[in-house]
Order: sequence, then structure tokens, then C-alpha cells
Amino acid sequence: MTDDAPELRASDADRERVAEVLRDALAEGRLDMEEFEERLEATYQARTYGELTPITRDLPAATASPAAVSLGKAPAASGSWGNRIVGGEGTSSWAVAVMSGFQRKGRWTVPRRFNSFAFWGGGEIDLREANFADGEVVINCIAIMGGMSVIVPPGVEVVMRGIGIMGGFDEREHDMSPDPGAPRVVVTGFAFWGGVEVAHKVTKAERQRLKEERRQDRLDRQSARHELHAARHHQRRENRTHRRHDDH
Repeated sequence: MTDDAPELRASDADRERVAEVLRDALAEGRLDMEEFEERLEATYQARTYGELTPITRDLPAATASPAAVSLGKAPAASGSWGNRIVGGEGTSSWAVAVMSGFQRKGRWTVPRRFNSFAFWGGGEIDLREANFADGEVVINCIAIMGGMSVIVPPGVEVVMRGIGIMGGFDEREHDMSPDPGAPRVVVTGFAFWGGVEVAHKVTKAERQRLKEERRQDRLDRQSARHELHAARHHQRRENRTHRRHDDH
């Protein structure tokens, strides 16, 4: 395991490979039971390669090699930012709602500049599944006695440049830094007796994936506790066997 990218997220398979090295080290007498328990618990709690690296660093290379984590990443996946900045003119360049509403959502290509207008109405501009015509796009929103919502996926940088009179331009707080290579979205325009709000949200599919990841984490922790209990039981049985042999 190397330190080239310590902040990259570790997978379940990475953690399991490290756990297997620890089991081998316990069986070979390189770790005592207390060290094994501490390192195994740290393994299943690790979230990045940087957290996994120290766990087997002092074990022989021959033993640790099965746990080596490959930091070489495959080419960009279909959902990565590199494949979502596609160039071109965009699927749609404007939207209007007068005493009504509009939506732009799903799979569409955001142009370099998208103009929208709402009067006594509202609009939703959802970029979570969208492609982008350029690395920086401008969403221009004019809201007169109406409102607009711009939804961006986590990792996208947002710059707010709108003006509000008896209204406002607001971005909901979020604690994530922009992803490398992610597009930049500039939200500009004018709101009078209305508002424009930007929210960072994941898609329904991503929410389900995160929910499943949390469930798997709980199962991993339960499995680790069962494994520790079994290892303690085995060690106690081995100690009793050794004591009986010593008595004879």
C-alpha cells in the first residue's frame, strides 16, 4: 500500500484485504490478541487509504502484499465530471413561466448561458443529472413576484451574483469542497418580490446508494465484533490447552 493518494476512499474489498493480513499475522504470532483486536477495529472503521496504510506498515512485505491497495484509477466512468462536460450548444437555452411553472430536469445539456424568467410563477432548474456545455455555465434568473430553485449536485462550485429587491438570492449551506474537474455554476439575475434559491442535493439513486453504504458499514461492524469474539474464544481455548500441557 502506498501513500500516493491518502485521501482516496477505501472500498470494502480494501478493508477486507487488510483484515486478512491481520488474521495471518495473528496466526503466525506476529501480533498478539490485543494488537490484532485494535488493528482489526481500526481497519473496519477506516474510510481512506491514508487510514488503512499504517495498519500493516510494520508487517513483513511478503505478508502485507495481499493487502496492497491499488491507487491506480480506471478511466473516468460515465458519471464522472470529465464525461459530463460535453461541449456543444445545450439542449435548452431558456425557460419562461407566467402565472405558471417550468422544469428543466433529468438528462439534459446545460448551455454556456441559460436564461429563465418567472412572473407570478416558479421554475425548477435541476442540474443533478445534467451534462454541461462548458466548464463554467451561467444560469440567469429573473423572478418577479415568483421564485426559482436551482438544484446542483454535491461537488459543483456555485457563485451567486444576483440582485434581490424585496427578495433574495440564497444558497443553502453545504460543507463540501468543489470536486476536481467539476463545472462551475454562476447564478445571476434579478429578484423583485421573489427569490432564487440554490440547493446542493444528491439524486434519489445516490441517496439510496448512501443508505445502502451505511447499512453495509453497520453489518461490517457487527461482523468485526463477532470475529473478535470468536478470536478471543479461540485464544482462550488455546491458552487452556497450553496450560494443560504444561501441567503434565
